[in-house]
Parts: sequence; structure tokens; C-alpha cells
Amino acid sequence: MSTAAMIPTGLPADPDSAPNSGVDPNTDKPRSDFKRTGRMTLYVRRFFRRPSAVVGLVMLVILLFFALVGSHLTKWAYDQPDFTALSDPPSADHWLGTTTGGSDMYALIIRGLGRSLSIGFISSIAITIIAAFIGTAIAYFEGAVEKVGMWLLDMLLVVPSFLLIALIISGSTGGNDWIWLIFGLTAFGWVGYARTLRTLTLSLREREYIKAAKYMGVPAFRIILRHLIPNLGSVLVINTVLGVVSAVNSETALSFLGLGIKAPDTSLGTLLNNGQSIILTAPWVLLFPSIVLILLTFSVQLIGDGLRDAIDPYSRSAGKAE
Repeated sequence: MSTAAMIPTGLPADPDSAPNSGVDPNTDKPRSDFKRTGRMTLYVRRFFRRPSAVVGLVMLVILLFFALVGSHLTKWAYDQPDFTALSDPPSADHWLGTTTGGSDMYALIIRGLGRSLSIGFISSIAITIIAAFIGTAIAYFEGAVEKVGMWLLDMLLVVPSFLLIALIISGSTGGNDWIWLIFGLTAFGWVGYARTLRTLTLSLREREYIKAAKYMGVPAFRIILRHLIPNLGSVLVINTVLGVVSAVNSETALSFLGLGIKAPDTSLGTLLNNGQSIILTAPWVLLFPSIVLILLTFSVQLIGDGLRDAIDPYSRSAGKAE
């Protein structure tokens, strides 16, 4: 008898070929092969399926590139004036022109962009961390802790944070204005965010796995850190990205009013403040920093919208997981 005749009908000759044959070797029925898609992979695919989000990401990457290495592309430093070129328009020697003091606008914008990005990202991340812990803790402990916590949040919301931040920065010395600005934005920026996270945590604290963890004697800090905050991850990511725009705008407003970054350092707000008085004689001093600020805020806003659609399962960009 031949070897082929000994093989039962309906079963593949080679078991390794079963996955490609479309037949389950155990049940002799057609089968479907499914490939598991991870959550992060799904988020990334949804994000890149939105063209505006990709455009925003490309714009932000370009801005980050110039903020990091842009100073090496020119011979001028932001604190190195050229006294032979005062209020000169854009030229081959000074690509974006010069200020009334002879400072190169390209070098100033690169320095200001880096400073504004540093303030925006650091303060936004710090605000998210503080708000996540305080907001979830107030909702988790309930009772008197929740009442006192909400009373403190309500009291802090009426504090004139803009003026207090200005006072903090005005008292700083030694050229560390940007550090004090981050401190001020962080100290007063988490309050409203914590109230939002507290509201979202109210439904999470009633879940079965939270009650089970309490019953098993798991410490409150571990429940907050390992169960509550991770389940708010999508909200935290989106608000951290959008918080960069808010922090940059706050820094720009303070610096524009002369209450933020001070000379010899610079930021986009400082450049806008310097350019407003000479807009008729040297419009490039105000125009180019304005364009960079618009591109920065617009790109981050597009990225935030893309992340919102990617994480939201009911969004239009969800599509198929393939």
C-alpha cells in the first residue's frame, strides 16, 4: 500500500501546512485566522489615518528640529549683535533680518522657540502628574476627604493666578526667569484639571476591581497608582498635549506684557513684545515670531485632535483595525 493511501481523507498530509490550508486539523472544518492587534498599534494606525494629525506631527517635528539644532546653522548667536546691521531687512547675511539693536532675528527666534517649548512641555507634564494624583485621590477617599478637597479646589480656582505668577517672576533674579515661570504655571495650572479628573474618577471607584482591591487590603496609594490613573490614561495623554498649547500661550502673554522672560534671555512672547513698537519701521521683527508661534500652537492643536479621535472608539477615524 502506498504512503498516500494511508493518509485519512480530509486531513492535510503535513500538519505544518494546516494554517495555510484553511482547514482546522482537529475538527476538519474551515477556520479563520485572526491576528491580534495591540491597543497602542491600533491607536497609532488611527492617528496616522487622520491627515491633519500627520500634518501637525510633521510641523511639530520640524519646529523641534530647529529648536534643537537650528542654532548651529547660523554664525550669529542670539546674544551677539551686529552693530553694522541695525534694523536690516532679511538678507543673505541675516536670513530673517535684525532688530533695532542689531540682533539676528533667526538666532533670536530659534532661542525663543526652544525656551517656549521647554516651558510648555515641562509645565504641561508636571501639571498632568499633580492633577492626576490629587484629582483621583479626592474622589477615591470620599467622605470628609472629598469634601475638604473639593473646598480647597474651589478656593484655589478663584485665586488670581495670572497676577501671582507675574509676582513670582518679577521677584526672580539670576537669569532663571523661565524656571520660575514653569514653577508658577505648574503651581496654579493643575487646579481646574484636577476637578475634571475627580469627576471622571467617580465612576471608576465604583468598579468591581476597585472594590475587590479594597477588600483584599491593597494600599490606597497602590490602587490610585496602578488602577485609577492608568484607566484615565487616554484623557491624560490628550490633555497633556493640549496643555502644551495653554502653557505656551500663558508664557507668551506674560512675556508680551513684560512680566515673563527678561533680557538677556528671550522667548516668543518677548520677541512679540519687542516687535510691537517697531511694526511700521521693521515689520519682520514682529512678523516672523508671530508665524512661528502660530505654527507651534496650530501643530499641537492638530496633534491633540488626532489623539482624541484615535483614542475615542466612536470617532470617525476609528475605521477598521487592519
